[in-house]
Amino acid sequence: MTTAMILALAILILMIVMIMSDKFAFGAPPLLACLLLVVTGLSTVQEAFAGFVNPSVIMIAGFMVVMAGLMKTSLIGKVQSSMLALVNRGGYKSYALLIVVVMLGASLVGSGSTGYYVLILSLLTTIPYNKKMPTSKLVMPLGFATNHPLIPFNVALFYGVTVSVLETAGYTGGLSVSKFAVVNFIMALGFLAWSLVAYRLLPDHPIMEASADDQAGQGATSEALPAWKEYCTIAAFAVSVIGMMLMSSLGNAAYVIPGLAGAFLLMINVLDFKEVRDNMGAPVILMMAGVIGVADALANSGFTVMIGDMVAGALGTNISPFLLILIFALLTSTCATFTGSNMGSVYIFAPIAIATSLSLGLNPVAAATAVVISGWNGGYMPVDGMPAMILGMGKYKLPQFWLFSVPMYLIRILVLCVAAMLVFPVSG
Repeated sequence: MTTAMILALAILILMIVMIMSDKFAFGAPPLLACLLLVVTGLSTVQEAFAGFVNPSVIMIAGFMVVMAGLMKTSLIGKVQSSMLALVNRGGYKSYALLIVVVMLGASLVGSGSTGYYVLILSLLTTIPYNKKMPTSKLVMPLGFATNHPLIPFNVALFYGVTVSVLETAGYTGGLSVSKFAVVNFIMALGFLAWSLVAYRLLPDHPIMEASADDQAGQGATSEALPAWKEYCTIAAFAVSVIGMMLMSSLGNAAYVIPGLAGAFLLMINVLDFKEVRDNMGAPVILMMAGVIGVADALANSGFTVMIGDMVAGALGTNISPFLLILIFALLTSTCATFTGSNMGSVYIFAPIAIATSLSLGLNPVAAATAVVISGWNGGYMPVDGMPAMILGMGKYKLPQFWLFSVPMYLIRILVLCVAAMLVFPVSG
């Protein structure tokens, strides 16, 4: 390992330890890590703090403002009331039903939709603490459920990437989109099974602090918006979500549409400037922006490429097909988790996995499918958008987060690899 790799890895570990210690304000450890990147010469100031001008961070910051406006509408009040009814009913059946409903909703927007997971997490944080169903038992499973469509008909992104890496490696055998969707469905069932089992392991604590007015029974609800402002707010939300969903078509404009929608809500006085400022600069945004500089430094040091080369050389020719696929899926998802680069991690490890499969005389489709999908199914560390928001909004300590996320991660990857081999046999 080079000096740059060692330094980058040390700063990453320090950041993780600081997050675990619970002695620092949420969002502070990544900022300190960015400062250390500059001091050690691993990054320039622009590179270390690139996360603060990262398009995805700007998009989510703008969407947080829109969500703050949407929370004032009667529409969200009705949705919240429905969720609240299930929460008040409490019990295991309500918990299971909420997970299934969120997974069905994910079927409409596709895996990992930014707008969808921010919406669900934001809704959960507005529900008061209830002993029958503490929202701390919901934020993690429902947050991660947004990444698992129960009816995965919208798999265009993952399918396209898989076809791309297969064709780049010289494979011309084709790939069935329906079979590819089945692999995603089986993995979603694996996630659902773990979530149902993990109910009793989830912590019980409030995630929304009551204000003095709330405690006195006053000011619990804000003044209702006029009908025209409600319609404008809902329209701003719809435009933001559609803009993010059409990112591939709209290009850079999609990243700033939520910000423009937030500015519109400010102009019509749905939100005041303090509300806009507080939501755009929320601790979870600082966390997301800060970790990007650390992730970039780790990738730029050559650490991930080195790991890929080492694995390719160490596997040899006597490894079992399942173990081969499992190792590359674990490497890809772990690399994506720590660097925040899903696509980059896939394009590092998928070609190696495909080439290794071909050299062993195996059909590489199973390996390509598992490796590509695994790139978006790490999440056991809060150094990416959704996991960071889950940790922050759920007010979890890192050990509590790991108690759910680490088994979830291992189960998903194992189920994914088994499903890929069953649907796409490696021989014949």
